[in-house]
Amino acid sequence: MHKRSKSCEPHSKMEEHHHVGCSGNGATSCDDSATAGRSSAPPSSAAAVAQCSTVSVFLAKISGAPRLVTAVWSKNLINQSFTISIDRPAADVEDEDEGPVTHKVELKPWPFWSKKGNKALDIAGAGRVDLFWDLRGAKFAASSSPEPAGGYYVAVVSNDEVVLLLGDGKKDAYKRTKSRPSLEDAVLVCRRESVFGRRSFAVRARLDARRSKEHHIVVECSPAVTGGAAVREPEMWVTVDGFVVVHVKNLQWKFRGNETVLVDQSPVQVIWDVHDWLFGGPVAQAAFVFKPGAPPEIEEDSGGNGIQSEGGTDFCFCLQAWRME
Repeated sequence: MHKRSKSCEPHSKMEEHHHVGCSGNGATSCDDSATAGRSSAPPSSAAAVAQCSTVSVFLAKISGAPRLVTAVWSKNLINQSFTISIDRPAADVEDEDEGPVTHKVELKPWPFWSKKGNKALDIAGAGRVDLFWDLRGAKFAASSSPEPAGGYYVAVVSNDEVVLLLGDGKKDAYKRTKSRPSLEDAVLVCRRESVFGRRSFAVRARLDARRSKEHHIVVECSPAVTGGAAVREPEMWVTVDGFVVVHVKNLQWKFRGNETVLVDQSPVQVIWDVHDWLFGGPVAQAAFVFKPGAPPEIEEDSGGNGIQSEGGTDFCFCLQAWRME
């Protein structure tokens, strides 16, 4: 049922989606007393403020053309925010440093701050795009997830169509925007979550963009023990919904790899790179990619032995796990 390759490049898969910002309502959990964070580099000092974050990338049809829309929810000890970014067409970007059109909303805790608003964005080649949000009744999970679990909506409107709608307040969103649903639903392309912890890193996430079911994913690692009479090599476990799907012994020799496992009778590729956990400093990142569908070589070799990939999808879930000692 499982097949492991000798090596893989999970960081390259992470970078493949990094430029587009890689919704569900997955929750991020930070173990012990650590807070979670998203960053392209380790904090430079212990005083750096870590933050939880979730990043969801959608492919939405805006003015008849597909555009990547990125939704980012982030939270640290002193601030919480969400950001919507809409990619510009490559032909409209003359400067390589010119990025997508972005609007950031700070979620202030002050009583007089309005948690309801709207913003008009000018998108090259698409004209005016309106952003509406209402977070007055937003409910956040008991964990440290920066993304609301319900009671809110964020709507992206173009040409009187709601091209992207986040949250469960659909009725209120359509009423307020006076717009109709788009004929083509936005497609979730990639989702990335960043967490901080020590030995255990837990998230709730979808492993298939075509299904709404969320899975409880936990990554645990045990460090090497060399003191005393016993010598224990580092190990790693990946569990999905309480079942161990990946167990790697002698992690110091297998810090990069991949396996194809079955989740709800469907194949999921699990790819990891934990090199920095083992050989980095006190704050080190590991990368995990969960991609539905079996690799072509497994589909060819299975011959009806239980692995049915349904052709796979372009969706992937990426987990950045920052270890803090």
